[in-house]
Amino acid sequence: MYAMARAAVCAGLFGVLVVAFTAPVKAETVANLADGRSGPILFPSVTPSGPSQFLAGDAPASVISGTLTFPEGAGGGTAERLPAMVISHGSGGILPDREPVWAERLRKLGVATFVVDSFGPRGIASTGADQSRLPLAASVADALHALRLLATHPRIDPARIGVIGFSKGGQVALYTALEPFRGAVMAGGDERFALHVALYASCSIPYMAEPVSTAPILLLLGGADDYTPSAHCARYVDWLRARGGDVSLTVLEGAHHGFDLPSPPRFLQRVQSARGCGMDILLDPVEARLWTDGRVLRSDEIDAYLRGCMQRGGTFGGDPGALAQAIGEVEAAVNRLSAR
Repeated sequence: MYAMARAAVCAGLFGVLVVAFTAPVKAETVANLADGRSGPILFPSVTPSGPSQFLAGDAPASVISGTLTFPEGAGGGTAERLPAMVISHGSGGILPDREPVWAERLRKLGVATFVVDSFGPRGIASTGADQSRLPLAASVADALHALRLLATHPRIDPARIGVIGFSKGGQVALYTALEPFRGAVMAGGDERFALHVALYASCSIPYMAEPVSTAPILLLLGGADDYTPSAHCARYVDWLRARGGDVSLTVLEGAHHGFDLPSPPRFLQRVQSARGCGMDILLDPVEARLWTDGRVLRSDEIDAYLRGCMQRGGTFGGDPGALAQAIGEVEAAVNRLSAR
């Protein structure tokens, strides 16, 4: 679930606030999976205050967690290397009816899954009401550090690791396709995601940077989504394609935000939506540019713009037909990844 408080955007763009802290961690933290372990894993990442600090490489170190699970029957005794998917949660954190369920679906396709928890180790329950608690750049960093970690596992094929995300995690799935972010984590390494799958991501204030990955990118959006409108992502898809992105966009007619959830749609009054906004965030250099006239906003102008464009309320809930179609498209994309 995505909400964009004005303080969050100011912090996220220019790094003016320190917004998240890593909780003390007692268990072992690992930066390499050469021992072939699975299950709960603590691994290093960073908590940038925004893209500027992320790209500069001076964000404070953090420790986050993930759960690595292999498909049933894919034991360590076989020499076959498997594809894997990093799973990035939304602003509500890991939901019992979403991330674990998708992980199980993926494992049935023969794919190892790594469900990343960006919130718990940082002492955060949710950012739905206040995105300044953890900037989006931190979740992007977590996914890329997860990729770097999985690439060291002897049972995982480093050339067949993808990422799937939901709402805020859907943004993570998109922005990990931008080379400046990838390069900031890999530090000259060749690790990169081989597939990006974004469900009901917000594209009202998108990050933009070149080059764009040539790996397949799949967007699955709700046609009736009044929280993160599909039309805004259609614009972003055009931008990605114009720069060589291999992008597929499916709009599921009549589906709302969270169409893969079991609960029926309902309107939530208090959620904050960026649907009324239209501002690109360029990464090189970091600047905010309006869609309407291309004007670059000064840092002191961004606050006023966001006060005017942010809105309240949004419809959330499942759609069995849309979910079935989404499952089919994800399975097709993952099967192509597995066949590589």
